[in-house]
Amino acid sequence: MPPARSALPAWQKLAEHQRAQSRVHLRELFGRDPGRFGKFSLAHDGMLLDYSKQRVTEETMRLLAELARECDLESWRSRMLAGERINQTEDRPALHVALRAATPLRVEKRDITREVAAVLADMGRFARGVRTGRIRSASARAFTDVVNLGIGGSDLGPRLACDALRHFAKSGPRAHFVSNVDGAAIADTLDRLAPATTLVVISSKTFGTQETLANAATARAWLEKKLKSKAAHHLCAVTANPERAAAFGVPADRVFRTWDWVGGRYSLCSAVGLPVALALGMERFDALRAGARAMDEHFARAPLEKNLPVTMGLLDIWNVNFLGCSSRAVLPYDERLRWLPAYLQQLEMESCGKSATREGARAGHATAPITWGSAGTDGQHAYFQLLHQGTHVVPADFIACCRPHHRLRGHHEALLSNFFAQTEALALGMNAEEAAAAMRAQRLPESTIARLLPHRVFDGNRPSTSILLDQLTPRTLGALIALYEHKVFVQSVIWDVNAFDQWGVELGKSLAGRILPELEGRAPVAGHDGSTNGLINHTLRLQSTNRRRKS
Repeated sequence: MPPARSALPAWQKLAEHQRAQSRVHLRELFGRDPGRFGKFSLAHDGMLLDYSKQRVTEETMRLLAELARECDLESWRSRMLAGERINQTEDRPALHVALRAATPLRVEKRDITREVAAVLADMGRFARGVRTGRIRSASARAFTDVVNLGIGGSDLGPRLACDALRHFAKSGPRAHFVSNVDGAAIADTLDRLAPATTLVVISSKTFGTQETLANAATARAWLEKKLKSKAAHHLCAVTANPERAAAFGVPADRVFRTWDWVGGRYSLCSAVGLPVALALGMERFDALRAGARAMDEHFARAPLEKNLPVTMGLLDIWNVNFLGCSSRAVLPYDERLRWLPAYLQQLEMESCGKSATREGARAGHATAPITWGSAGTDGQHAYFQLLHQGTHVVPADFIACCRPHHRLRGHHEALLSNFFAQTEALALGMNAEEAAAAMRAQRLPESTIARLLPHRVFDGNRPSTSILLDQLTPRTLGALIALYEHKVFVQSVIWDVNAFDQWGVELGKSLAGRILPELEGRAPVAGHDGSTNGLINHTLRLQSTNRRRKS
């Protein structure tokens, strides 16, 4: 068994380095190095990564790169890209890069990229047929709406892309997304639509996900009520289990294959992206894949010190394991990226939220931080108070586009002014002398200044990373998604966890399978802890009382 990460020489050097740097403020770092921005920023393919407001020095970054090499990051990167079975708990490769690869990738003598190309070609023909009206509804009308039924990666990826790129949707059906098994979600969606012109996509790798199948059964019944036996013409599926899709009633030519070697949270560039192709066009879906592919190539070839995903991953290691930050905010200053924090919550916390190492030992170090956030500037009026003056230091990723897609005068400048101001305020803060001077400029009495001063001081020294896209296009969105995918992989290697399984999701799902028949009256309530038994029995009593009242 390899040594614990904390025993590695570079880890120990980083811990010593942090102790020596602990009193150094970002003000001091910027003050003594006017060229700091140039040293701590990277650019690639329409994207600028500025990490000069992170609490790092050149020595910090040198030691982090040394740690990456001691953890064999370059070897692990090569193994993943070559299709080795690095997902050891499920004995699978992790081949999301094959979903957008331009050159053949052979795994166990199979050309994986050829299989991907065949599925995407079928998907493209179907999407073009729907968008042009060649493929029509059972009543010979054009499809006006497409409803995607999925959860987790089968929902968040295409939902993010369709929402972020909706200004490109000049024609084609409108995309809707239902993930929650709460009936309110699908009822509210279907109530707004017409069965005669609605296409339903059932997206489930196993075609056994409880939430998705419950919603699919409701949608199928909704279609059958209006369309009778022709309802199947309005169904299609994305799955690694085509037999189950066929048994559900999806026509064989409407089933688009995915594979067990790609996890749901990494699957947007597969047929899981069908709603994107339907709503925006296959050419834009291909552009998204091309942007992801360009980031894949950069990740594979750029040296660690100039590699955007590697740099982002190592910064998180520094913040989590050496600065003790247990939380990270994702703050897109672009309303079109409002789903990005939710997407990254799954990508990051499901991938690296592990306490067991690859070898099964207990991790002796912190792993994934809590990822959260929302679109700016809304967040400024909600939780930024905590970011600036709270007792928790929360590193943040700020993301914005230099050019907007609209022509409204003044809006984009106001948005970016807030973006830049917030990162500056978090980094530099406002000391007591500056706060007092600001209040004197307002002609406040000295007694008032003395009383308010503790509340007007901002410590600063709160780290952030800024990501600026030239503009938001399918290509830059694909690159942004791949940037975070590879960042997560870098972290998983350093933390020595498997980024491609999710056993923590399974326990609650299996227990729900036991409880469901108890709630439906098909099994007695038994075998749970006292709290769970009490909650179930309380619910059953209320439901019984309501039924008696209605009768």
